[in-house]
Amino acid sequence: MSTSEREIAEGVAAGPAPVPLSRNRGYTILWSTMFLSELASEIVFIAFPLLLLAHGASGVEVGLLTSLLAAARMVANVPAGVLADRWDRRKIMLVSQAVRCLAMASLVGALFAGVYSFPHLALVAVLEGVFSSVFQPAEHAALPQVVPASQLREALSRNAARPFAALLLGPALAGFAFGLHELAPFSIDTALMAGSFAVLWFLRLPRGTAAQAPPEAGRPGWQELLGGFRWLMGRPVIRTTAVWIIFVNLAFHALIIVILVVSGEAEVGHGEMGLMMACFGAGGLLGAAVAGRLHAALRAPVIIIGSSWAFVALALAMAAAPGGIVLGVLLGAAAAFLPVATTTIVTYQLSITPDELRGRLSGVVGLCADLAGTIGPMAGGLLVALAGGAAESVLLCAAILGAVALGATISPTLRRFPTFRDQ
Repeated sequence: MSTSEREIAEGVAAGPAPVPLSRNRGYTILWSTMFLSELASEIVFIAFPLLLLAHGASGVEVGLLTSLLAAARMVANVPAGVLADRWDRRKIMLVSQAVRCLAMASLVGALFAGVYSFPHLALVAVLEGVFSSVFQPAEHAALPQVVPASQLREALSRNAARPFAALLLGPALAGFAFGLHELAPFSIDTALMAGSFAVLWFLRLPRGTAAQAPPEAGRPGWQELLGGFRWLMGRPVIRTTAVWIIFVNLAFHALIIVILVVSGEAEVGHGEMGLMMACFGAGGLLGAAVAGRLHAALRAPVIIIGSSWAFVALALAMAAAPGGIVLGVLLGAAAAFLPVATTTIVTYQLSITPDELRGRLSGVVGLCADLAGTIGPMAGGLLVALAGGAAESVLLCAAILGAVALGATISPTLRRFPTFRDQ
């Protein structure tokens, strides 16, 4: 195969080499604004319960607010994908950050004035959940507009580091800031949203794309939503990987709850438990850092199926490991495989999805992740109650991951999953 043919097979158009991502202005803006958004979400996820408890709220109120935040994010995912496909993505992102900033500023003002109320806090949580979900599909769908196809895999590998970096920084920052004053974490959140809005203002997306065209006359939004959903679910690769994403994320969320509960029962110190969760974030960052090299060295089916079995092996090791930091290290090792596998999947999904459907793709993927994030913790609690022991609870999580790995191994779609360079 000639050099030119190889470039075409890899999806790389012959011609001048694109500028490095580090000098790609549009990509830098998108990466920065999404990181600020994810960091803000991690801060409020911890700060909201702390504020409730500081004002004497019951456990029911804490659970209700957390559920409202999760439900708002989940419900908004798919409609947000339609919006990202039919309207100007830059404007969607600007409006989303503006609403989140104003909502959080209203909470800061209320706390400063001493007029805290649960209904106000609940409204802020709903707005935060809805508009963080509205923001994400627009940002996700805009990525291929500013990044050449030849750099998409590298861009997604770098993007995979963002949530883990936010997970490392956000909870610690929220706890430290709340210890200084209850206003502090929400003031930081407001500043982050304002900064994200300011940076995003300078983003310029190519004109003439489907995402910037007006909605089709006479075609209701719900028909667009269903049509896009049918198109996505009609693609075997997208449908199969969506199932993989749901069950892997569900098992991981359950596993984290199981590890936290059994560590608490074993009287592991709060500091050590914090280090265990830090290991999870550090592992994800490490995986994102090496994802590009692994993608270049291994074929996609090897990465996806191999990662699935690595999850099983590490979960079995957790069942046999002593409590404390050793569990955290093993959890971090498992987290390292997550960005490697998910980047492989998302790169191909974006490459085969037309621009006018990429928002809906992101909405469906976000819905899958949020479903797992909502069901997983409850499943983890049930596993602890049913198993009656630490090792047994972790083994049940390993069994779920084992079923996923077995399904991935026998799935013709995943065994023949196209490698990015095969496109």
